Amino acid sequence: MPFLGQDWRSPGWRWVKTEDGWKRCETFSHALQDGNNQLNDISHTVIITGDDENEEVYNTEDCEFAAKKRKKDHFRNNTDSQCFDREKWIYVHKESTKERHGYCTLGEAFNRLDFSSAIQDIRRFNYVVKLLQLIAKSQLTSLSGAAQKNYFSILDKIVQKVMEDQYNPRLIKDLLQDLSSTLCILIRGVGKSVLVGNINIWICRLETILLWQQQLKNLQMNKQVNNGLTLSDLPIHMLNNILYRFSDGWDIITLGQVTPTLYMLSEDRQLWKKLCQYHFAEKQFCRHLIPSEKGHIDWKLMYFALQKYYPIKEQYGDTLHFCRHCSILFWKDTGHPCTASDPNTCLMPVSPQHFIDLFKF
Repeated sequence: MPFLGQDWRSPGWRWVKTEDGWKRCETFSHALQDGNNQLNDISHTVIITGDDENEEVYNTEDCEFAAKKRKKDHFRNNTDSQCFDREKWIYVHKESTKERHGYCTLGEAFNRLDFSSAIQDIRRFNYVVKLLQLIAKSQLTSLSGAAQKNYFSILDKIVQKVMEDQYNPRLIKDLLQDLSSTLCILIRGVGKSVLVGNINIWICRLETILLWQQQLKNLQMNKQVNNGLTLSDLPIHMLNNILYRFSDGWDIITLGQVTPTLYMLSEDRQLWKKLCQYHFAEKQFCRHLIPSEKGHIDWKLMYFALQKYYPIKEQYGDTLHFCRHCSILFWKDTGHPCTASDPNTCLMPVSPQHFIDLFKF
């Protein structure tokens, strides 16, 4: 049977000694106290609220009951408002102890780590999107009702951000494509209890995803008018250095479509060779050699062929971190209450896949 009372580890009530003995002191605002005083000043006889024969009469006990109810509602409102001031970290525990009961869930992590605000940070945007994509592929059936609500709420904010800022729409298209494909398969499996919740709700969510996909498909990129220095005005060696900074082959191809000069630089064999060497091992090259017509290795085709079989290295501006000493998951710039003598030696960056593995039981 669940324990519905006050936590036994809480500080407890505050007591004040009076002439009649110890009395419990309930703290509430002065405005509420003034409101209660007004109720107490009401006549102890009756309060007539109508002129009809069936008029309603309230005595002093009703007034006292109303005052207690107002204090109770005031306490609840204060408690709810304090939830928004919680620290943005979560203790990851996988077993019950005398001090802690239950387990951490993805839904709880979404709330405590504040992913809704994280997508507004350009450093964390790609990280959150990749995390949602991995959940769509493998963990969608394990989401609770609260986790589902948080998941689609964050997804809605991501889509709206892309529609407004036009930031990285290709990444969101891939996420929605994986999510819609997974949902189509799972909805067909109705009757096997593969999804938590009503099937009609999931059908509505699928329709919403299809609507988002259509909106992104019709998205028109705004042309920025700038009379100053443009990308085409940069020297060739600087443009080449920019291309060498990209870690995604699709970004190189997209940039190569801007000008003929960038297209020529984006087709450089050495550029694609460096990209393959960064993401994949030499043993993987030997298994998927793709020679060109001249007998040389076509590194561009090699990259996309290897990408189908092996995962590429992920790069993010900011990631979640895990403290091995405290078993706490947090964003690095928000920090956490670490008790280690040297906290920096206990930190470990957490990839999106590692994040999901932490909540697998």
